[in-house]
Amino acid sequence: MPQGTIKRLVRDRGFGFIRDDGGQEWFFHRSAVRDSSFDQLNEGQRVSFEEEPSSKGPRAADVRPEAA
Repeated sequence: MPQGTIKRLVRDRGFGFIRDDGGQEWFFHRSAVRDSSFDQLNEGQRVSFEEEPSSKGPRAADVRPEAA
């Protein structure tokens, strides 16, 4: 399961971007967040996620905050 850091959150629109440990950026929608809520996520927070096919570029699914 890939891991990365939340780079940017657009709370009012319900999406964000993750930068994985290899430097690639991934889009995610609030509906992709598991084991937490979108509103509890913060920029700079470590997460793990699954890759999801998308015609618009890299997309993250099953986004889960990593345990501290």
